[in-house]
Amino acid sequence: MWKKAFSQAPGYQRKGRKTRIRLKTLEALKEFIDYEHIKHCLMRPYFEVQDYPLVEARELLPSFEVDLYEHKNLPGFSMVAFERQLNSFQEIFQFDALHSPSDWEEMLIQDSCSVAENVRSTNLRTFLSRLPKRYHQDFLGKFESKDICALGNYDRMLPFLLELERAHVLAQDSSGEFTLQGMYASLPSNLDSELKQFGLKIGKFKPGNNLLYECNRLFVYQFMMELHGFPIVSERRTSSAMFAIRLLRQHERFIVRVLGQSDRTITTLMPPPKGTPRRSVKYPRVEKIALTQVNENQKELVEVLKDQGFFIDPKKRVVILRVTYQQHDYNARNVREDRALSVLKQEIIHPITGRIIEGLNIIQNVRNMILRLNDIVRGEYRIPVNYKRQELIESTETHEHRLKVLYVWLSKHMHRIVDYSDDYYSQLVRVLDAYLLSPEHYDVFNEYHDLHQEVWSRYSQIQQARKIRVLEELRSRKYKGETISYKRSLELTAEILNDLKFEIVNYFDKLVVKILIIGNDVVSDAYLLRTYVRNEDKDLSPYGREVKKLYQQLVMLLDEFRAIRKSRISSQSGSGQ
Repeated sequence: MWKKAFSQAPGYQRKGRKTRIRLKTLEALKEFIDYEHIKHCLMRPYFEVQDYPLVEARELLPSFEVDLYEHKNLPGFSMVAFERQLNSFQEIFQFDALHSPSDWEEMLIQDSCSVAENVRSTNLRTFLSRLPKRYHQDFLGKFESKDICALGNYDRMLPFLLELERAHVLAQDSSGEFTLQGMYASLPSNLDSELKQFGLKIGKFKPGNNLLYECNRLFVYQFMMELHGFPIVSERRTSSAMFAIRLLRQHERFIVRVLGQSDRTITTLMPPPKGTPRRSVKYPRVEKIALTQVNENQKELVEVLKDQGFFIDPKKRVVILRVTYQQHDYNARNVREDRALSVLKQEIIHPITGRIIEGLNIIQNVRNMILRLNDIVRGEYRIPVNYKRQELIESTETHEHRLKVLYVWLSKHMHRIVDYSDDYYSQLVRVLDAYLLSPEHYDVFNEYHDLHQEVWSRYSQIQQARKIRVLEELRSRKYKGETISYKRSLELTAEILNDLKFEIVNYFDKLVVKILIIGNDVVSDAYLLRTYVRNEDKDLSPYGREVKKLYQQLVMLLDEFRAIRKSRISSQSGSGQ
């Protein structure tokens, strides 16, 4: 199957003929390397490696999970491409240069045979100096008299490029065509300065404040990495993200691409396309390609994909999935302040024609998520889960494992659950309450009291966050998509705060801070103060007096929350936390 991959794709099938591949734009190059990398780095291992570890749909959903295994038998690489010629001395990274014969155009006119031969020989010696010796004979047998820089040979070069620990470089030669221009490149990672600058920018760090730095460093690190499509992981992927940031700031036209042996996912970082909103151009576009399995419950989708030949393995319902993400600026006022990335677009790629289907929901189908939650509480969940980076859980047969997996699941999907419609959220509540509050499980939950409380705490956090999400909308006098009056807005705000006051037995300081921020925004509303609050009761209409009364009630509620927070902080300080 993999040998026939994209054989009918427009533009790619020309490789079957002995014609030179001429690519001069970054977009054309990306299409070409998409086909090559999917074919040789994803599809080929899938058919050649026994028990190939498919990427779970949840792994492509932010926030990204730390990898469970390092699959040494699978390919991994990093690559950078520039839409310009390289200038070795002025580049900001180190690499071994390779040269296309066209780079010596003037000398080729005088003595084409010897110059071209010398260039090819020099390239071969450079490549062999970095290639492990066990591959030398095979490499020379395939390329001894060939131009290893030409894109026409890129597919045959890939198996050897995958054996190099460092990045290879594609760039334009003197004729403006893309060729292999470098290898064994070290992509610089200025992680320390980037991390500190970003933390200062979003207000999580202050100069010289060591305690603030130590408390918030991990949050800042995770948020910054996720903006660029990764969890806190290997040096290869960290360096790729940091290098992409640097190239974007220099207004380069580039592609940075990396495939990890642990994540089995091709991640691409590029400048945002034209027409991207101004607020988003400061981040590279993040795109991931992986082989994943379509859930068997999506029966209609499975039938469509099967009929149109989109499965690379119909029995296992395996597809080539490309996901594009969008970044979100850090906002301390947002209840979902740690959401750095969300899914913008999902595309399924046809393995033969390269045709793309958009608009399908493979990885964040709410129905699938509810079904998986059911599987967890019933003990039927069989997907490996990393619990707090400390324990790998293979199944949910015991209640201990169910609670641990449930905690991970709720933590992973917290942002999405906060945004669920009331209908879907009610389904989730029914499943969780039926399990966590079941009388038949009391003895078990007493045995695993700490675990049960850990899950319940996360569940309570989600319940409170959903209410604060409503408060965020009420701040702008919006409720369920409609604009409402000041009176109705204050009524609903006071009602929610009254509920929350009794729910913060499970106390979350960040959520209480959000309540206070939103509440202060409401009571500081200039129009509200000018029109109702600062006027005498006798000068107000009955409606105005109602608004003023609700305003005063809201102020008292906020004072109560401040008192609760002050008490909590004092008790934590007293206990040395």
